[in-house]
Amino acid sequence: MAESQPYRVLARKYRPQTFAELIGQDAMVQTLGNAIRNGRLAHAFLLTGVRGVGKTSTARLIAKALNCVGPDGQGGPTIDPCGQCEPCRAIAEGRHIDVIEMDAASHTGIDDIREIIEAARYAAVSARYKIYIIDEVHMLSKAAFNGLLKTLEEPPAHVKFLFATTEVNKVPVTVLSRCQRFDLRRISADQLAAHFGRVAEAEGVSAEPEALALVARAAEGSARDGLSILDQAIAHAGTEGSGMVTAAQVRDMLGLSDRGAIRRLFAVLLAGQATEALAALRAQHDMGVEPAAVLRALLEIVHGVTLRRVGTPGDPAQSDEERQAYADWAAGLSFAALHRLWQLLLKGHDETTRAALPLETAEMALLRVIHASGLPDPGALAERLAGAAAGAPAASSAPPSSGAAPAAQFPADFRAMIDLVERSGRRQIALQLHDCVGLQRYAPPLLAIRPARPLPSDFNRDLAAALKAATGADWTITTDDGAAEPSLIEQQRAAETAARDAILAAPLVRAALDAFPDAELIDYRPRDARSA
Repeated sequence: MAESQPYRVLARKYRPQTFAELIGQDAMVQTLGNAIRNGRLAHAFLLTGVRGVGKTSTARLIAKALNCVGPDGQGGPTIDPCGQCEPCRAIAEGRHIDVIEMDAASHTGIDDIREIIEAARYAAVSARYKIYIIDEVHMLSKAAFNGLLKTLEEPPAHVKFLFATTEVNKVPVTVLSRCQRFDLRRISADQLAAHFGRVAEAEGVSAEPEALALVARAAEGSARDGLSILDQAIAHAGTEGSGMVTAAQVRDMLGLSDRGAIRRLFAVLLAGQATEALAALRAQHDMGVEPAAVLRALLEIVHGVTLRRVGTPGDPAQSDEERQAYADWAAGLSFAALHRLWQLLLKGHDETTRAALPLETAEMALLRVIHASGLPDPGALAERLAGAAAGAPAASSAPPSSGAAPAAQFPADFRAMIDLVERSGRRQIALQLHDCVGLQRYAPPLLAIRPARPLPSDFNRDLAAALKAATGADWTITTDDGAAEPSLIEQQRAAETAARDAILAAPLVRAALDAFPDAELIDYRPRDARSA
């Protein structure tokens, strides 16, 4: 009976064998393909990125691309290595004599680099290029880097260096300047979930889409980490006999909170129901969810609701129920309330991760959120204090109203709004509004403008703050290059030009100019302007 093959983990079994299988790195593949087709190959490549995005796999693919000879043995370097010729198979199996892999974590010294320098002098045995792949290159010693510099700058024509690192900031700039650098991006959660779905299908395993989305989120952009989690999830599903990887199993395996339960907890926080909030936190803790994970999930909700508030499309990985809840919260919560929730929960998360009593610390953080929800808005409090200082009836002694605030009083038009901003002391912003922007839409508290000349990067933020202070409402300021009215200063100049042209066209003035050809109309201003 044939001996059974040892099990290979998914992260190794599904390592990319072609550039087409390398997910999330299209820009790098296109650049490399153009370089190969145009014969502009660098002598050293530096691949950097977070763990598990495919740095070492990419290095091996580049080695294949440079040494592939095609099925007929007559091919040259190609971005699509055949995978059938002897160089391709030998590199894939890690046995090619001219492709040398070295782990810089265990070979850090100058002696290891001297071996490379000496060997680099000799031609490749059977390949087109002798290739050195050095993983975690940032761990080489200073002496080792210095010893490599000369060979790295002027290597023999038959030698290529491929460096991989997760900490490119630790690589000396003298090395960086001698390499063609590729920054491999984090892989998006959507791409990872789709990839894990294909892997599960190839393994003959059924998986819920939500389960794959949870695995993708937990992977944090790393394909290798995600495949390891998926491997564990498949084993977990097999032990329960269902053969189906479910979202509940993944949450239980990773100690993740139930998203529905977290939404309910967020709802009771907003309602100020302390007893129910503490009970919900305890329930999650009893299920094995860490208190810090609960607070992190609440932070994700606040972030998601804030993105919906500014008009960002919903996450396609969310359920319809979750998207609807986010939309409802975004419609009912102001930016000030969302920012305050974020700061309170972020502080609570930080305290919980460092606390000796995590559960109790998380409970106190939730109570602080509930208590802060009853405090007056800082803007309203400032107005109340200003009114009291001016002798207005003190409203601070009255209990806070539970109803909606009275509607803000908005300026009648754009010009009146600019006057209000100037009267509030923000003269520079008022001047920029008058001279540098064209109006697209004025529908308080919405203002859409088109810059006529460059504005400061924080102009919209400062303008919204000035209008908030002046009107008490949260304003939304948008800018784009669409059609807009001329700026007010342009309108003013156009009116002055039209008035001047009308005067010059008057018969009496024309007769005067004909009689005195050198005469000019100077210092013209409308009558209202002269009397001002």
